[in-house]
Amino acid sequence: MKEPLLYLCHRIPFPPNKGDKITTFNVLKYLQQHYDIHLGCFVDDAFDTRYQEDVAQYCVSSQCIPLSRAYSKLKGLTALLKGEPITLPFYARHSMQQWVDTTIAQYNIRKAFVYSGCMAQYVIPHTEHLHTVMHFADIDSDKWRQYALKSKGIMKAIYQREHKTLEEYEIAVANALDVSCFVTQTETDAFKALLEPVIQEKVMPLENGLDSEYFSPTADTTLGEDYPLDQENFIVFTGAMDYWANADAVTWFTEHVWPKIITAAPDTKLYLVGSSPGPEVQALAQQPGVIVTGRVEDVRPYLQYAKAAIAPMQIARGVQNKLLEAMAMAKPIIVSPLTIEGMEAYPTEHLAVANDPDVIAQWLVDKLQAPPVIAHTSRLWIEQHYSWEAKLKPLLGYLNDTPVNEVTV
Repeated sequence: MKEPLLYLCHRIPFPPNKGDKITTFNVLKYLQQHYDIHLGCFVDDAFDTRYQEDVAQYCVSSQCIPLSRAYSKLKGLTALLKGEPITLPFYARHSMQQWVDTTIAQYNIRKAFVYSGCMAQYVIPHTEHLHTVMHFADIDSDKWRQYALKSKGIMKAIYQREHKTLEEYEIAVANALDVSCFVTQTETDAFKALLEPVIQEKVMPLENGLDSEYFSPTADTTLGEDYPLDQENFIVFTGAMDYWANADAVTWFTEHVWPKIITAAPDTKLYLVGSSPGPEVQALAQQPGVIVTGRVEDVRPYLQYAKAAIAPMQIARGVQNKLLEAMAMAKPIIVSPLTIEGMEAYPTEHLAVANDPDVIAQWLVDKLQAPPVIAHTSRLWIEQHYSWEAKLKPLLGYLNDTPVNEVTV
């Protein structure tokens, strides 16, 4: 028997088809090699209930609790009366706390890995007897600050409040738990600047990796009958469309860049690939050449046959998985400076960084009007720098209570 480990994350870590789930699934696969996993998570999409058995095979025990987003939004309003961040009651469930308490006692658990700050509330009551590694991923409170900058009226005030209260909560969590992790050194340093020196020593990077065998330009993928991708000339954006930062990015792109492209290259298309597009994103399909796919079984064919990928994020923290996936698929990609923040020494032969609509449009038109390009240097760089095994190795040191300054990152 291996040592038991409590693993908490805010969303079921399967299928690995969006940013946080890609990370939590690969962490789960890695940790189950070293620990007996007891997983607690929420299922906020009814479609994902079918994947509970897929997750259970990696665990000794698991608890996947349905989470109604409508109810959670109402519950979140109670934070306005308590001075808490809305995020906290949004993910607060007595059934989850009860399961955590019972599981820790039943299996004599002494270590925990927690993904997403909202899940820290379940282990804080146990910090006296539990060695806990908190993976914030990025500074979530800062995204609310960015949302506030792009909003007006009452929503601006709500987002500003969430930024302030969530930042205070994140600092309190970092004080209470043993190790706090962020997905890039840039995020790590930015969060350290908010803390007292003695707490800064407990904050470390834990970077994302990528499954470069799965995301490969030679991967055996199946084309959907509805979209003859191999016969089209197109560019692609991938990402969950119910995430505001993604919806904001594609809205910005179709407003400021796409009209220039479709004028210069009328026969081209823009595929917006991702689950749960809201009315704002669905409306973009009314523009010439824009196709909003909704949920797809496999995102890889859309990358495989695209002339180029885009990631024009106007709101972002940390390295974006969509960027890594496109590079692994040997696809040219153009991104905003925010998209690539925290990534260093990357190859620039097929990776462009720009915010200017004219520059972005011209770069993409050049790709659309030329034969397909295979970005070998991007693919090689991903293989050399972004394996999950290498990126997650420091996590064992954090969990084993190795002094953080002795952990090899």
